[in-house]
Amino acid sequence: MKIFSIDSPLYRGLTKIRDIFVLNLCWLIGSLPLVTIGVSCVAASDVALKMADEEEGYIARQFFRAYKANLRQGIPLGIIMAVCSYIVYLDFEFVRASEKGSVLLIVTGCVTAFVFLFSFLYAPALTARYYNSLPKILRNSFRISMKFFFRSVLTVLFVAIEAAAICWNYTTLFAGLLMGPALITCTICAMAKPVFKKLENEEKEKTV
Repeated sequence: MKIFSIDSPLYRGLTKIRDIFVLNLCWLIGSLPLVTIGVSCVAASDVALKMADEEEGYIARQFFRAYKANLRQGIPLGIIMAVCSYIVYLDFEFVRASEKGSVLLIVTGCVTAFVFLFSFLYAPALTARYYNSLPKILRNSFRISMKFFFRSVLTVLFVAIEAAAICWNYTTLFAGLLMGPALITCTICAMAKPVFKKLENEEKEKTV
């Protein structure tokens, strides 16, 4: 039957689900030491960017090749992400613990969360796609987020919906464990790829 042919939407959809599952498994294995979560995010982004253009080959092979290539950049990136997330968490914990709540703490927490969120939104994908220093990667992530603000907000919204769906109940939480991180990475990279290509084309036009 045509519905089961390799060119059918059903077959392509099932193949994509399988690839996301395999990518997520690789992400989990790569994140086991915890300190290498950043490396796993970069390696998963490398594969997800290829998936966005349907250029992926052997998912596991590509993942661990990118994993090895990005150890030096990925470990500090993951540590910085964890520290910044903890800073935002502490700020809002102070607000919750205070009886009246501090307007200054609330504003500081919101501004800090905004800056951190958009500084890290494209950071793993930028690390995977371009060679640059970590400070420049974080600055470029924030600049791209501001330049393409609507698309960036839409990306965050999609990720938030996926995260909410994953946390809906124990069944979805289990499904999220099997596919969640890879699915979120693929969503971010699918939204980021056209932006990267547009910026690359603009850069080429400047050099012509």
